[in-house]
Amino acid sequence: MADLPLNVAADPNARRAFALHSRAWQSNRYVYPVVSRRSKGISIGVNLNPDKICNFDCIYCSVERKGPVVPEPNIDIKLLRAELSGMLELAASGKIYRFDPFDKIPAGLRRINDIAFSGDGEPTTCPQFADVCRLAAELKDAAHLAEVKLVLITNATMFHRPAVQEALAFLDRHNGEIWAKLDAGTEAYYDLVDRTAVPFSRVLENLKWCAARRPTVIQSLFMKVHGKPPSDEEVHAYGMRLAEIEKAGRAAGGGIKLVQLYTVARQTTEAYATPLSAEELTRIQALVTAALPGIFVEVYP
Repeated sequence: MADLPLNVAADPNARRAFALHSRAWQSNRYVYPVVSRRSKGISIGVNLNPDKICNFDCIYCSVERKGPVVPEPNIDIKLLRAELSGMLELAASGKIYRFDPFDKIPAGLRRINDIAFSGDGEPTTCPQFADVCRLAAELKDAAHLAEVKLVLITNATMFHRPAVQEALAFLDRHNGEIWAKLDAGTEAYYDLVDRTAVPFSRVLENLKWCAARRPTVIQSLFMKVHGKPPSDEEVHAYGMRLAEIEKAGRAAGGGIKLVQLYTVARQTTEAYATPLSAEELTRIQALVTAALPGIFVEVYP
């Protein structure tokens, strides 16, 4: 846990809290709290895909997608409002720290960092994504939580759609931040890991578009596949993709704000997707840093 103070990383209770990322909270349908290493505090999740339908089928995903699927095209906005309003009150009042595992996290992490659109699928595929962005901004302002971010955790597959672009522009005006996925440097590795019909070229172009309009956080998960970590050639190609995104972004006043490198932390869809060691992840960090001088690269073993 290179991103945490040593006394926190060594605390078994804190480590347990960070390991628990359940999207189930009591009887809620859409809203759930987690203790997030990357947020360094409480992240209030909004799951816009409770039907577990996603346009990616990542081999490392921890979402259980077996069994019959009942599509849920429309979010119950009234229910979501009630859940999110209640969760903001619970967290802002400190009452959340009466519940396990939140009662065990250190005082320095007892803060609300963000409301995160992240769940069991790609949030921007939800037809009501823009409506939910507006709702979250309204509720956090009503709760006097202007400093709380609105974070979109996304695979960047839908940024070319005008409605999504308008929603991202709204987030820009309301303390928003985009955390976009890039798990590969080559199309072959992208096909192996993310298993989607969405072309790799579309994701890359969408990331360049996004970085040209705002400082963008890139999130990348690396792992062992059938016992083998990504090759140096793959990591080099990944670094070159990041350099292309950064160049396009900087030319327009944006760029890459931060790169977050992490590995498998929970049970995966495919048993052959397993964690990298801290040393293997640090090696990737060194290769990426060499390709992107001046860009901060965080590692989350």
